[in-house]
Amino acid sequence: METTNFGYPGEHFYNAADVTETLQSGGSATLTAVAHWYGPGQGRAAVRPGVLAQLTVEYDDGTRDVFGSGPGWLVAEGPYRQSGYRNDEGDPVEHFDATAWPAPEGWHPALSLGVHPVPDFPALSPNHASVARNHAPAVAIFTAADGTPVADFGTVIPGRPVVEFLRGRHGRTVMLRAGYNLQSDGRVDPGKTPSQNTDMAFPYTQKDGPQRYEAAVHLGFRYLEFPGVGIEDLGAVGATVIHAEHPAEGSFHSSDGTLNRVFTLLRDSALLGVQEQFVDTPTREKGQFLGDAVNISYATMALFGERHFTAKALREFAGSARRYWDSPDQRGRYNAVYPNGDGKRDIPDFSLMMPEWVEDYHRLSGDDALVQELLPCLQDTAGYVLRHIPASGPTAGLVTELGGGAGPYLHGIVDWPAPGRFGYDMDCAARTTVNAQSWSVLDAVSRLCGSAGLTPEAARYRKAADGLAGHINTRLRVDGVMVDGLYADGRPSLNASQHATSYPLSLGITPTVHAAKDAERIAGMGMRQGPMTVHRLFRALLSQGRVDAVLDLLTEPGRPGWARLLEAGGSFTWEAWELDEGSDYSQSHAWSASVIREILEYLLGVRVTAPGASAVVIQPPVCRLEGAAGSVPTQRGAVAVSWQRTADGIELECSIPAGVTAQVVLPDRTVSARPGTWTFGPRDGV
Repeated sequence: METTNFGYPGEHFYNAADVTETLQSGGSATLTAVAHWYGPGQGRAAVRPGVLAQLTVEYDDGTRDVFGSGPGWLVAEGPYRQSGYRNDEGDPVEHFDATAWPAPEGWHPALSLGVHPVPDFPALSPNHASVARNHAPAVAIFTAADGTPVADFGTVIPGRPVVEFLRGRHGRTVMLRAGYNLQSDGRVDPGKTPSQNTDMAFPYTQKDGPQRYEAAVHLGFRYLEFPGVGIEDLGAVGATVIHAEHPAEGSFHSSDGTLNRVFTLLRDSALLGVQEQFVDTPTREKGQFLGDAVNISYATMALFGERHFTAKALREFAGSARRYWDSPDQRGRYNAVYPNGDGKRDIPDFSLMMPEWVEDYHRLSGDDALVQELLPCLQDTAGYVLRHIPASGPTAGLVTELGGGAGPYLHGIVDWPAPGRFGYDMDCAARTTVNAQSWSVLDAVSRLCGSAGLTPEAARYRKAADGLAGHINTRLRVDGVMVDGLYADGRPSLNASQHATSYPLSLGITPTVHAAKDAERIAGMGMRQGPMTVHRLFRALLSQGRVDAVLDLLTEPGRPGWARLLEAGGSFTWEAWELDEGSDYSQSHAWSASVIREILEYLLGVRVTAPGASAVVIQPPVCRLEGAAGSVPTQRGAVAVSWQRTADGIELECSIPAGVTAQVVLPDRTVSARPGTWTFGPRDGV
């Protein structure tokens, strides 16, 4: 089996597997562990390396033996050379030396820390978030202009190169190099933008004769080149693709071919944007960023029925609050990345995402126990918001200069990378986006307290949310338009960004009298939000029935978005809409896959409306699509829907699993449907 663990002491996980098929009755067996320690970095805590292994054997006669790691074990250094780091994120360059396998005399007794638990490893929890490893062969191998063999995997994958060398030379180091793009000469482009400013080499020192190279660490890449190797020396070339393993998979297909290609792009990105944890990117920063995790989780929970990675991440970020943000003046904040080698750091508006994320997890899973576990942290986040609302002064009643962050993250990030802000006025002390998110904190915590039976607390947060909404609507709307915020002296910003309108509209803060006009305004602006916040724009437009405007954003290549990315040859969503020359923007960034949720909810038309999917709404959209079909995995089984627009009206077929009640909303009527398969049409008489 293969396992990974990147946590802090007391927050480690254990993995288990059935190894019966590898053991034979009689004789003896050797229990061996091959351990690789990354060291501290993005997504990895700075802790002591160690191995804790246990083999439990149950015999046919009902007796049992337990064997495990301890002072009797022998250890030896593996066949790897020190080769520096890929970048400043702490990921070392992996240099495998096939000539350096440990000799028998190189083994020595292991250092034992004692019987578990010990201070360095005080507690272990079961890891339910498992990782899939699938072999992907290269789809083509060609030679560059200078004769260098280059393997093309067809799409960007997070993979560990696996290469058969038909012949090798003892001591020769082959510098395998991965990359996202090719140069004009056919070689892998090592430039800052195409490589995410990362050393993507896999140095390999050969032995004599035929041999198989397999990397231990993955990177995101599409191409793999072999400088100094003749193409006749290569056998099979492939990679072990690493991604989260999920319990199910939904589907979506529509009458619009471009939309279908975009959905495939989003699906693949959401799947490959999670390895042992949600990641920023499988190349440059393999860390679990809070904002990235939230966005990817929206996609994976909706499409793959994923729950375990989300629950694990929620517990980990709550752990960051207890570890780093437990002083009275900082309580309610969370690490921007966790676990992480550089310790304490936050991004304020990432912290504000937690309660809404927990509520969405609860809606889909019905997991009351985890909500109870997290609720103290979430109430602290509500307190964090309330501490930053002044009772008097120029910005009274609004969240002002929300504490936290540093440099470009000070008081909040709004959108990222910076071009995705599209000119948002960052000089505002009371930012509209931060205030809308702060309202969402109070709103979600109020409801979660109510569901947990904390009635007085629920009422208190509801009153605070109502008060904040009133100030947002009266002070941040100028001449009928939402502006980016107020300056410290109370003057309103002169800028009225798409963000400033979409945030309150998406959350339900905007009064009915302004909602339709606000939706019309932001629909006319096209795409002026980055991939990080585009789901807010979708939710704002969909709240007012602007489905065709969302379809435009999804399918038009003439504006920033996924259709343009596909035209540029992308196979994995990017960190930014455009890859600015000289930047290190990621070409394997799953956070804009968040809109999978909106596609399934509003274009397929399946929305979970009660915790644990005890109730759903099925509602085909009013839009230019002629039809769509797909399925949504819920906590109680898959809801399948197929709808077609005809000259006479909508024809719909749906399948509802046991334990789910559905409200089917058609243009001319609403019908309640029990579990089973149902057909509705303009002449069905139901």
